[in-house]
Amino acid sequence: MLPAARCCCRLRVRAAASALRRPEMSAVCAVRSLRTSSNLRNEALALPALDNTPKEYPPKICQLVEQIAGLTLLEISDLNELLRKTLKIQDVGMMPMGAVMPGAAGSALPAQAAEEEDAPVKTEKSHFTVKLTEFNAAEKVKLIKEVKNCVQGLNLVQAKKLVESLPQEIRTSVSKDEAEKMKVALEAAGGKVVLE
Repeated sequence: MLPAARCCCRLRVRAAASALRRPEMSAVCAVRSLRTSSNLRNEALALPALDNTPKEYPPKICQLVEQIAGLTLLEISDLNELLRKTLKIQDVGMMPMGAVMPGAAGSALPAQAAEEEDAPVKTEKSHFTVKLTEFNAAEKVKLIKEVKNCVQGLNLVQAKKLVESLPQEIRTSVSKDEAEKMKVALEAAGGKVVLE
């Protein structure tokens, strides 16, 4: 055979082989596109809602909300427990008794909500200032030593100056438990302490 004819035969064989491969590739591509696309190709995508328009929810979600709204409290508790187990959600700490979620008070008990709004909100202090106001002159040495123990980095001379120039803040931003312990210790040593 001539070299040109041989080259032409090779081209025909390659073209036939590629034609045989094309249906396989198109079938694979069709299967891949079916797996990755939605069931309804002609379905229009939902546009994002404008700021003033209410959001429209799918019927499936609306149906679930209606079913959940019809449950009793015990059934909701069981549903909550099952969802936590199924989705492996960890328990979160409880809210304090005085705290109310926004919107919950208005729908549940309007009279109680009005009373809570009228009453001033009482917040418990978490940090205190320990202030030494007076001392017993007979127990001055004992009080100076106790002040030195309460304030880190303070020597006896500095503690003596602090005690003699009353009223003085011994410590600031102290937790309630620690402030009460310091108060008891300083009062036992002959001082009068005020927690602010």
